[in-house]
Amino acid sequence: MKPSRSNIAIFIALLFHVSGFVGMVFTPYKNWFVQNTPLNLCLMAALIIWTHEEKNLSFYFFFAIAFLVGMGTEMIGVNTGKLFGSYEYGGTLGPKFNNVPWLIGLNWVVVIFCVAAVMQKIFAWMKRKMEGQQTVMPKRIQTLSLLVDGATLAAFFDWVMEPVAIKLGYWQWKNNEVPLYNYVCWFAISFVLLLIMRWMRFQKANHFAVQLFIIQLLFFMALRIYLV
Repeated sequence: MKPSRSNIAIFIALLFHVSGFVGMVFTPYKNWFVQNTPLNLCLMAALIIWTHEEKNLSFYFFFAIAFLVGMGTEMIGVNTGKLFGSYEYGGTLGPKFNNVPWLIGLNWVVVIFCVAAVMQKIFAWMKRKMEGQQTVMPKRIQTLSLLVDGATLAAFFDWVMEPVAIKLGYWQWKNNEVPLYNYVCWFAISFVLLLIMRWMRFQKANHFAVQLFIIQLLFFMALRIYLV
């Protein structure tokens, strides 16, 4: 039987993340693997697009919005300290615009899209469960839960990633302390992006994006144990 696009993408994502973990932790080539972070993130974004079914103009438009919002908020944060806190980016993540790596905008796209896919998966499971019990969750409760739980999940992902990113030189915080305000901003910005995504008319379900979120979360958790 011919493997699906999703299964091929999951295999590639596992290959890259497992190889990256082994390379960073157990080989003398840690710096080489760290320097190739941009390649990994660009590939994961490309795989999301490749595996997504029923792509339309709104799908690509959301990618553009999430990228621009991510870049814009990060530029405000880096240059003024009014969002996230006092921090600066290193050179690991590649070329910058106004002190923010272009790759950070793409990271916002990937994280938000994967979180939305996870929440879509959870809600589909809950819907089947409730239909079996002949109950229905009110539409407003569904939307609120999607936004709040999704934004919380995005902020949690950043919390897991932060010490690893600092250790690998992605960015640095003033006094080496990550402020609580950073996670508040992550929650608020994620909430807004998820709301925009909710409004836009395109297929939100993406099996690969769900698996990618799990893979990346486990990847950073493992690095947090071994490197931090």
